[in-house]
Amino acid sequence: MSQIIAGDQFQEKVLNAKGKVLVDFFATWCGPCRMLAPVLDELATEKAIDASPEIAAHFNVTSVPTLILFKDGEAVKQTVGAQPKQNLLAFIA
Repeated sequence: MSQIIAGDQFQEKVLNAKGKVLVDFFATWCGPCRMLAPVLDELATEKAIDASPEIAAHFNVTSVPTLILFKDGEAVKQTVGAQPKQNLLAFIA
């Protein structure tokens, strides 16, 4: 399920999570973020995806959209920019 989480939930929902969590650092004014949103919404029906913009500084996110894949609480992959669905499926595999 896709959801927006607050900074105080990041530890519980992402860092303490078992398995994979995809975090989308986004901005409402960002064109590529808006392009990526429907793809993430589509994937959200198939996969669990969380979003949290307020943790960006901690992970040195300087561009949006930035996607970071966490596995068992550890950041394992990162990508920047709008991606087609097939690329995102490969990224989270």
